[in-house]
Amino acid sequence: MNISTRLKDIASMLDKCKNMADIGTDHAYLPIYLIKKGICNSAIASDINKGPVDKARININKEGLSEKIDCRLGQGLRTIEPYEVECVVIAGMGGNLIRDIIEERKNVFKSSQYMILQPVQNPEVLRKYIYEQGYDIIDEELSIDEEKFYEIIKVRYDNKPKKLDNIYYEISEKLISKKHPLLNKYIAFKINKCKNILNYIEDKTEPAKKRKQEIEVKVNKLEELLLCL
Repeated sequence: MNISTRLKDIASMLDKCKNMADIGTDHAYLPIYLIKKGICNSAIASDINKGPVDKARININKEGLSEKIDCRLGQGLRTIEPYEVECVVIAGMGGNLIRDIIEERKNVFKSSQYMILQPVQNPEVLRKYIYEQGYDIIDEELSIDEEKFYEIIKVRYDNKPKKLDNIYYEISEKLISKKHPLLNKYIAFKINKCKNILNYIEDKTEPAKKRKQEIEVKVNKLEELLLCL
Protein backbone atom coordinates (compact mmCIF):
# COMPACT_ATOMS: atom_id res chain seq x y z
CA MET A 1 0.00 0.00 0.00
CA ASN A 2 1.33 3.43 -1.00
CA ILE A 3 0.93 6.12 1.64
CA SER A 4 1.68 9.84 1.61
CA THR A 5 5.02 11.40 2.57
CA ARG A 6 3.30 12.94 5.59
CA LEU A 7 2.17 9.53 6.89
CA LYS A 8 5.59 7.98 6.19
CA ASP A 9 7.22 10.75 8.22
CA ILE A 10 4.76 10.13 11.07
CA ALA A 11 5.52 6.40 10.89
CA SER A 12 9.26 7.09 11.05
CA MET A 13 8.82 8.61 14.52
CA LEU A 14 7.29 5.48 16.05
CA ASP A 15 9.49 3.12 18.04
CA LYS A 16 8.88 -0.59 17.51
CA CYS A 17 5.95 -1.47 19.76
CA LYS A 18 3.37 -4.10 20.64
CA ASN A 19 0.37 -1.89 19.96
CA MET A 20 -0.68 1.61 18.93
CA ALA A 21 -3.86 3.64 18.38
CA ASP A 22 -4.53 5.93 15.43
CA ILE A 23 -7.12 8.57 16.39
CA GLY A 24 -8.91 10.03 13.38
CA THR A 25 -7.70 7.11 11.29
CA ASP A 26 -9.81 7.85 8.19
CA HIS A 27 -8.89 4.95 5.83
CA ALA A 28 -6.57 3.18 8.34
CA TYR A 29 -3.60 3.70 6.01
CA LEU A 30 -1.19 4.38 8.87
CA PRO A 31 -2.00 1.30 11.04
CA ILE A 32 -1.89 -0.95 7.95
CA TYR A 33 1.51 0.48 6.97
CA LEU A 34 2.93 0.14 10.51
CA ILE A 35 1.92 -3.51 10.82
CA LYS A 36 3.10 -4.46 7.33
CA LYS A 37 6.47 -2.84 8.08
CA GLY A 38 6.75 -4.70 11.38
CA ILE A 39 6.80 -1.49 13.42
CA CYS A 40 3.90 -2.62 15.60
CA ASN A 41 2.15 -5.94 16.21
CA SER A 42 -1.42 -4.70 16.55
CA ALA A 43 -3.36 -1.45 16.29
CA ILE A 44 -6.61 0.34 17.00
CA ALA A 45 -8.03 2.40 14.13
CA SER A 46 -10.45 4.91 15.63
CA ASP A 47 -12.60 7.63 14.07
CA ILE A 48 -15.55 9.76 15.15
CA ASN A 49 -17.44 9.17 11.88
CA LYS A 50 -18.99 5.90 10.69
CA GLY A 51 -18.02 6.43 7.02
CA PRO A 52 -14.25 6.49 7.64
CA VAL A 53 -14.52 3.52 10.04
CA ASP A 54 -16.36 1.52 7.37
CA LYS A 55 -13.70 2.46 4.78
CA ALA A 56 -10.97 1.55 7.26
CA ARG A 57 -12.54 -1.84 7.86
CA ILE A 58 -12.72 -2.53 4.09
CA ASN A 59 -9.03 -1.64 3.64
CA ILE A 60 -8.00 -3.73 6.64
CA ASN A 61 -9.90 -6.75 5.31
CA LYS A 62 -8.31 -6.32 1.87
CA GLU A 63 -4.88 -6.47 3.47
CA GLY A 64 -5.82 -9.53 5.55
CA LEU A 65 -5.20 -7.67 8.82
CA SER A 66 -8.61 -7.91 10.50
CA GLU A 67 -7.10 -9.88 13.39
CA LYS A 68 -4.35 -7.29 13.87
CA ILE A 69 -6.31 -4.01 13.60
CA ASP A 70 -9.42 -3.27 15.68
CA CYS A 71 -11.74 -0.59 14.22
CA ARG A 72 -13.56 1.58 16.75
CA LEU A 73 -16.18 4.29 16.32
CA GLY A 74 -16.07 7.14 18.81
CA GLN A 75 -14.84 10.58 19.77
CA GLY A 76 -11.18 11.32 20.39
CA LEU A 77 -9.54 9.20 23.08
CA ARG A 78 -12.86 7.93 24.43
CA THR A 79 -12.37 4.72 22.43
CA ILE A 80 -9.09 3.94 24.27
CA GLU A 81 -8.65 2.74 27.84
CA PRO A 82 -5.65 3.80 29.98
CA TYR A 83 -2.62 1.51 29.46
CA GLU A 84 -4.32 -0.20 26.50
CA VAL A 85 -1.70 0.94 23.97
CA GLU A 86 1.95 1.97 24.10
CA CYS A 87 1.67 4.74 21.53
CA VAL A 88 -1.10 7.03 20.27
CA VAL A 89 -1.10 9.00 17.02
CA ILE A 90 -3.42 11.98 16.58
CA ALA A 91 -2.87 13.43 13.11
CA GLY A 92 -4.63 15.57 10.54
CA MET A 93 -6.61 17.79 12.93
CA GLY A 94 -6.26 21.38 14.09
CA GLY A 95 -4.00 22.15 17.04
CA ASN A 96 -6.94 23.41 19.11
CA LEU A 97 -8.87 20.17 18.57
CA ILE A 98 -5.86 17.96 19.38
CA ARG A 99 -5.37 19.96 22.58
CA ASP A 100 -9.03 19.47 23.54
CA ILE A 101 -8.86 15.72 22.80
CA ILE A 102 -5.84 15.35 25.10
CA GLU A 103 -7.38 17.52 27.81
CA GLU A 104 -10.59 15.46 27.84
CA ARG A 105 -8.76 12.17 28.49
CA LYS A 106 -5.49 13.10 30.16
CA ASN A 107 -5.36 9.72 31.90
CA VAL A 108 -5.04 7.98 28.51
CA PHE A 109 -2.31 10.39 27.43
CA LYS A 110 -0.34 9.96 30.65
CA SER A 111 -0.61 6.16 30.56
CA SER A 112 0.86 5.86 27.05
CA GLN A 113 4.62 5.78 26.59
CA TYR A 114 4.37 8.65 24.11
CA MET A 115 2.08 10.31 21.60
CA ILE A 116 2.74 11.56 18.10
CA LEU A 117 0.76 14.67 17.22
CA GLN A 118 0.45 16.22 13.77
CA PRO A 119 -1.63 19.40 13.69
CA VAL A 120 -2.74 20.81 10.34
CA GLN A 121 -3.42 24.27 11.78
CA ASN A 122 -2.36 26.21 14.86
CA PRO A 123 0.66 24.11 15.85
CA GLU A 124 1.73 27.01 18.09
CA VAL A 125 -1.45 26.61 20.19
CA LEU A 126 -0.74 22.91 20.66
CA ARG A 127 2.96 23.39 21.44
CA LYS A 128 2.18 26.07 24.04
CA TYR A 129 -0.32 23.72 25.70
CA ILE A 130 2.18 20.84 25.68
CA TYR A 131 4.88 22.85 27.44
CA GLU A 132 2.60 24.59 29.94
CA GLN A 133 0.84 21.35 30.95
CA GLY A 134 4.11 19.61 31.77
CA TYR A 135 4.53 17.34 28.78
CA ASP A 136 7.97 16.74 27.31
CA ILE A 137 8.64 17.08 23.58
CA ILE A 138 10.95 14.17 22.80
CA ASP A 139 11.47 15.01 19.14
CA GLU A 140 9.95 16.92 16.25
CA GLU A 141 9.91 16.44 12.50
CA LEU A 142 9.02 18.75 9.65
CA SER A 143 7.40 17.20 6.60
CA ILE A 144 6.50 18.64 3.22
CA ASP A 145 3.83 16.85 1.23
CA GLU A 146 2.18 18.20 -1.93
CA GLU A 147 3.78 21.60 -1.22
CA LYS A 148 2.30 21.83 2.28
CA PHE A 149 4.31 21.86 5.51
CA TYR A 150 3.39 19.57 8.41
CA GLU A 151 4.87 19.65 11.91
CA ILE A 152 5.05 16.31 13.72
CA ILE A 153 5.53 16.36 17.50
CA LYS A 154 6.54 13.37 19.64
CA VAL A 155 5.42 13.92 23.25
CA ARG A 156 5.43 12.11 26.59
CA TYR A 157 4.16 13.01 30.04
CA ASP A 158 6.89 14.57 32.19
CA ASN A 159 5.12 16.78 34.77
CA LYS A 160 7.63 19.60 34.29
CA PRO A 161 5.73 22.66 33.03
CA LYS A 162 7.73 25.21 31.04
CA LYS A 163 7.07 28.68 29.72
CA LEU A 164 8.92 29.76 26.58
CA ASP A 165 9.13 32.88 24.44
CA ASN A 166 6.13 32.82 22.09
CA ILE A 167 8.40 32.45 19.05
CA TYR A 168 9.37 28.94 20.21
CA TYR A 169 5.73 27.91 20.19
CA GLU A 170 5.68 29.12 16.59
CA ILE A 171 9.00 27.54 15.57
CA SER A 172 10.16 24.41 17.36
CA GLU A 173 13.32 24.53 19.47
CA LYS A 174 13.87 20.88 18.52
CA LEU A 175 13.88 21.70 14.81
CA ILE A 176 16.26 24.60 15.43
CA SER A 177 18.68 22.51 17.50
CA LYS A 178 18.79 19.70 14.92
CA LYS A 179 19.18 22.24 12.07
CA HIS A 180 16.36 20.65 10.14
CA PRO A 181 16.98 20.93 6.38
CA LEU A 182 13.46 22.30 5.73
CA LEU A 183 13.52 24.87 8.52
CA ASN A 184 14.84 27.85 6.51
CA LYS A 185 12.17 27.30 3.88
CA TYR A 186 9.49 26.90 6.54
CA ILE A 187 10.41 30.10 8.40
CA ALA A 188 10.48 32.01 5.11
CA PHE A 189 7.01 30.61 4.36
CA LYS A 190 5.77 31.79 7.77
CA ILE A 191 7.22 35.28 7.25
CA ASN A 192 5.57 35.58 3.86
CA LYS A 193 2.24 34.42 5.30
CA CYS A 194 2.42 37.03 8.08
CA LYS A 195 3.28 39.81 5.63
CA ASN A 196 0.33 38.87 3.45
CA ILE A 197 -1.95 39.15 6.49
CA LEU A 198 -0.49 42.57 7.29
CA ASN A 199 -1.44 43.79 3.81
CA TYR A 200 -5.10 43.15 4.60
CA ILE A 201 -5.26 44.69 8.07
CA GLU A 202 -6.70 48.19 8.15
CA ASP A 203 -5.53 49.64 11.45
CA LYS A 204 -8.56 51.88 11.99
CA THR A 205 -9.59 50.31 15.30
CA GLU A 206 -7.66 49.55 18.47
CA PRO A 207 -8.04 45.74 18.13
CA ALA A 208 -6.80 45.96 14.51
CA LYS A 209 -3.82 48.09 15.56
CA LYS A 210 -2.99 45.60 18.31
CA ARG A 211 -3.28 42.65 15.91
CA LYS A 212 -1.03 44.39 13.39
CA GLN A 213 1.57 45.13 16.07
CA GLU A 214 1.56 41.48 17.24
CA ILE A 215 2.14 40.22 13.71
CA GLU A 216 4.92 42.76 13.11
CA VAL A 217 6.68 41.56 16.30
CA LYS A 218 6.32 37.97 15.11
CA VAL A 219 7.79 38.82 11.69
CA ASN A 220 10.79 40.52 13.35
CA LYS A 221 11.43 37.49 15.57
CA LEU A 222 11.09 35.09 12.64
CA GLU A 223 13.53 37.14 10.59
CA GLU A 224 15.99 37.13 13.50
CA LEU A 225 15.70 33.34 13.75
CA LEU A 226 16.30 32.99 10.02
CA LEU A 227 19.52 35.03 10.27
CA CYS A 228 20.80 32.81 13.10
CA LEU A 229 20.35 29.52 11.22
